[in-house]
Amino acid sequence: MNKTLIPALAVVVALGGGGWWYMSQGQNQVTATTAQAQGRAHQIHALDIPLGNPDASVVVVEYSSFTCPHCASFNQGAYRQIKEEFIDTDQILYLKREVYFDRYGLWAAMVARCGGEQRYHGLVELIYEQQRVWAGSNDPMEVASNLRRLGRQAGMNDAEVNACLEDAEKALELTEFYQANAEADNIRATPTFMINGQQYSNMPFAEFQRVLNEQLGG
Repeated sequence: MNKTLIPALAVVVALGGGGWWYMSQGQNQVTATTAQAQGRAHQIHALDIPLGNPDASVVVVEYSSFTCPHCASFNQGAYRQIKEEFIDTDQILYLKREVYFDRYGLWAAMVARCGGEQRYHGLVELIYEQQRVWAGSNDPMEVASNLRRLGRQAGMNDAEVNACLEDAEKALELTEFYQANAEADNIRATPTFMINGQQYSNMPFAEFQRVLNEQLGG
């Protein structure tokens, strides 16, 4: 998905008073966050929910959007092969970092994180598997209802999901993290991958396999 990032704009979305609202964040806070992210973009951050070996010599950072069809295809295809061959065998450290090109992507991320680290990656799978269903409406309230349904499938109730969606502080924190990383790694499309600091666009598993094996010295 090729979309232009909106510089210096953090969109906070919350469900309050029966409606969705937005607030903008100015240049200073985003710039400061960007500066803090320089030099550590590929290290584990407090907002990362890593997979694999934290001490691995090869670090893969996936930048993807929950509303990006190409990201859903990758997640259900090449990613599962990467996970089986390289992540589950502790050969690499893998970081999934969310990109928020639109409000629905941010809402989905807040729901994915609602169940904590133990549920996060399972919810990510569910969100991508049902992307066409939950994100297929132009009605924000319907999308919110669809996301609540996914939360229920993961064992949460509507009150728990609503509390996550109403967390404006967390929404701002996630948006700043995304913008800082996108700035540091020049992310302009999804999915995009940083493998030991080098940028790659989406590619078939055979190409990932070749690159990863080269990085691993194989």
